[in-house]
Amino acid sequence: MAAVLRDDTAIEAPLAATISVPSQKAVSELDRVIHERIRLGVVSALAVNATLTFTELKELLGVTDGNLSVHTRKLEDADYVECNKTFEGRIPRTEYRLTAAGRAALGKYLAHMESLIQATRGIR
Repeated sequence: MAAVLRDDTAIEAPLAATISVPSQKAVSELDRVIHERIRLGVVSALAVNATLTFTELKELLGVTDGNLSVHTRKLEDADYVECNKTFEGRIPRTEYRLTAAGRAALGKYLAHMESLIQATRGIR
């Protein structure tokens, strides 16, 4: 007898019995500030770089100015990133760095995702 997963993929019953679906509570506890794709990209990029400019982030993530601006502002509001605006001559330069709170939030988010992955795979 086959069990059907949410994406309509049929799997054998013995395998279905070993899959542990994460609870709705576990999924809802994800940090929604970081969980969004672009914000996760910003935080991840800043975790491995001391600073990145607005232009570097925009090119790295392949997003528009407006899109990146909105997402970095959300991260600033959460105190996950810090923004430093300067001028090089008449050209504005915006640099971002990950704050201690942002690094801690990313660590917590990654640990949460790892536990969800393990639960989904049935690893205890």
